[in-house]
Amino acid sequence: MRAFANPIRIKLLSNPRAHAPVIAALALSFGLRLQSQTVSSAKEPEHSSLPDAPTPLAPAQDDVTVRNLPRNFLHDQAAIWTSPKDIRTQDLEWLLPLAAATGVAIGTDHYVMTQVVSKNPGFNQANINASDAMVYSLVAAPVALYGFGRIGQDDHAREAGILTGEAMVDGVVVEQGLKLVFWRERPDQDQSTGKFFQSSAGVDSGFPSSHTLIAFSAASALATEYPSRWTQVLLYTGATGVGITRVLGRDHFPADVLVGGALGWLIGHNVVRKHHKILLE
Repeated sequence: MRAFANPIRIKLLSNPRAHAPVIAALALSFGLRLQSQTVSSAKEPEHSSLPDAPTPLAPAQDDVTVRNLPRNFLHDQAAIWTSPKDIRTQDLEWLLPLAAATGVAIGTDHYVMTQVVSKNPGFNQANINASDAMVYSLVAAPVALYGFGRIGQDDHAREAGILTGEAMVDGVVVEQGLKLVFWRERPDQDQSTGKFFQSSAGVDSGFPSSHTLIAFSAASALATEYPSRWTQVLLYTGATGVGITRVLGRDHFPADVLVGGALGWLIGHNVVRKHHKILLE
């Protein structure tokens, strides 16, 4: 899948505190207590009280605001579902390995689920609970970031929260659409054969993994907004943990997780690259 728009370069701040909001948001979503920090620089006074001040203009159509979310979401979906027509020869450098890995995963899914992954109900449920906790934390992170941005007048945190939420909504629509196309059975059906195009799979079929796709959509968007090494390690470790625990919980085959993760990364990365406005200097 080709990028949906020309990338906008994001420069890393020389000040490491620039990445504090995303780490704080993740910590808050896990229920950790965060110590409040003082603002190091004073803000310039506002002059909204001046007489005869002009009425503020409505935000531009391409600005990153909650008001523009529906419009941007529709543009995202149009770009996502029509992206195959934009595939170029250079895209084969990552498309072919991904296709090969997916083929290998599908071919070994039955063996993994019957011979490798434990069938202990307690173990499986513990992993399902862990995957739920991790994905809910990633879902909560953009909400916390947006709140930090509004309260602290941090435009970058506010934008990161909006775009991460947009990426996750895009991901949900994509995975639901693909599930209705592929109708793949889950591991607890038909002795873990993982057949495709089975109406018995129902609307909540297994391919791709929704938890994994949403987790990687959020992680990719946040990692693009906050491109420090430790932030990326934290985010992608959490997203990978979601995928692994979905398999160990016997809710998904490895191929479901692999494709969900790849699609989530592409969606999150490209939503930010397409709509990002606040450059880090």
